[in-house]
Amino acid sequence: MHSFLNKVLNGDSIDLLKSIPEQSVDMVFADPPYNLQLSNTLHRPDQSIVNGVSDDWDQFKSFKEYDEFTLSWLEAARNSLKPDGSIWVIGSYHNIFRIGYLLQNLGFWVLNDVVWRKTNPMPNFRGKRFTNAHETLIWASKHKNSKYTFNYESMKSLNGDLQMRSDWQIPICTGSERLKNEKGEKFHPTQKPESLLTRIIMSSTNINDIILDPFFGTGTTGVVAKRLNRNFIGIEANLDYINKSINRINSTDVLQPNDVIQTPPKTQEKRVPFGSLLETGLINPGELLTDFRKRWTAKVRADGSLISKDNKGSIHSVGAALQGLPACNGWTFWHIKRSGKLIPIDHLRSTIRLSA
Repeated sequence: MHSFLNKVLNGDSIDLLKSIPEQSVDMVFADPPYNLQLSNTLHRPDQSIVNGVSDDWDQFKSFKEYDEFTLSWLEAARNSLKPDGSIWVIGSYHNIFRIGYLLQNLGFWVLNDVVWRKTNPMPNFRGKRFTNAHETLIWASKHKNSKYTFNYESMKSLNGDLQMRSDWQIPICTGSERLKNEKGEKFHPTQKPESLLTRIIMSSTNINDIILDPFFGTGTTGVVAKRLNRNFIGIEANLDYINKSINRINSTDVLQPNDVIQTPPKTQEKRVPFGSLLETGLINPGELLTDFRKRWTAKVRADGSLISKDNKGSIHSVGAALQGLPACNGWTFWHIKRSGKLIPIDHLRSTIRLSA
């Protein structure tokens, strides 16, 4: 396996996928041919030619041929995945529904379909249909019961402390990131932005995991994997693309491990009982807690319990009783005044965790 790590393998994607050891990779990212079925040259209003996808690798004689190709590489990719691994596949309306059908038939379990909303899509020059402003990503685990990686807290942190949604607004690859040939034309017609791969890799892999990309192109997966302290295996048939990808990867700096470590799930954080806040002097017996809207108050007692009218008990049980609910997260429900402002008592708990 070590002979494959952080290398770009040159050759047919399906043949080389079959050579990857079974159950050896943590994640597959695949950006396969879209089978765009372009038959005519497309012009802009000024009659300049649109540089679309017309390469041989995107040409298939029929849907049947494309489906056979898709089934072959999906089977080989699934064979390489560890039992708790996952796969991401990106595509357009031309191919993503066919891929999703075959993917489910093979036993993959779809976790999300993510819409990549392009902030700067190519306009629709013919005016015959809506502007294609998005692509779709399918994220699936190897099995229904796979214990796949999902770094929920990291995604929430990346999204301004809000849950990350399944519609991602990210610009297409432009500017200095977009690779050009000597004529100033796109070096690769479907180069993906590093920001898109960063989100994918950060969300569903961990440091030192192995990411397999069977359609490596100009190496965006390898660049981001290296930067984030992951390993990669690339497969690519085009030597020009390989040479460009190797140059990109070699010039990529690796982030220090402490700068990459994801925010751990709440369940993995050190347990801090409410009484610890009293023992450390962060809260004193007799102080009043209130909800954010100041509808209810409760007094803190020396043993770490709360009392409010006829309700006595923990921060959770008293909060639930006052609201008439079966349960309550007292850490986020109760607030206390500090420096003239109400803050959740959870902030004080974080102070203890950071000092541990």
